[in-house]
Amino acid sequence: MNNIKVKICGITNLQDAMVAIDCGADALGFVFFEKSARYCNPEKAHEIVRQLPPFISVVGLFVDGDKDTIQKILDKNFLNVLQFHGSESSAYCSSFNFPFIKVIPAKKDLDITKYSTDFIDAKAFLIDTFDSESFGGTGKTFDWSLIPKNLAKPLIIAGGLNEKNVVELINLAKPYAVDVSGGVEDGQKGIKDKILMKTFIKAVKYAEL
Repeated sequence: MNNIKVKICGITNLQDAMVAIDCGADALGFVFFEKSARYCNPEKAHEIVRQLPPFISVVGLFVDGDKDTIQKILDKNFLNVLQFHGSESSAYCSSFNFPFIKVIPAKKDLDITKYSTDFIDAKAFLIDTFDSESFGGTGKTFDWSLIPKNLAKPLIIAGGLNEKNVVELINLAKPYAVDVSGGVEDGQKGIKDKILMKTFIKAVKYAEL
């Protein structure tokens, strides 16, 4: 059994959160981008997190968010990590003085390794499928040959992952963690499927490196 972490993103209710944890998830992601189909009101997210067991990382996802709004959410003290999914600058991400992940859109003409220099304070980088109409949760994979080798920071991979392809991704990229949303849903966005979560996490944890 390996130590690759699993983040279940797009949590919208307590039942899914608890099932994800029971299945072995290491982190839960809450989307605070109102245009997303998986948007979760911060007050509701806070109420969900209050009922979770300890030692689970809670990640708040933002897309070019208003700084005061993000700070108000931080002040509620229920997040462990911020995830910036838009065009935020390094200075903006660092200005909260809080652990953060910077998302890198997988574009062929993008110098991914440059991010580790520009976003020096990032705790990790998350590479996700680029879609001009969506910020994550596309259900589409990207060209995995774009994944850099030996990046200076921990690397998280997202984008169209499911129980059928995640082992291949792990064998290729050996990431610090994988992030899944639509791949553990069976139809309705924001509602997770217990069987899909269980099989996905089992596939990740028992993948041979």
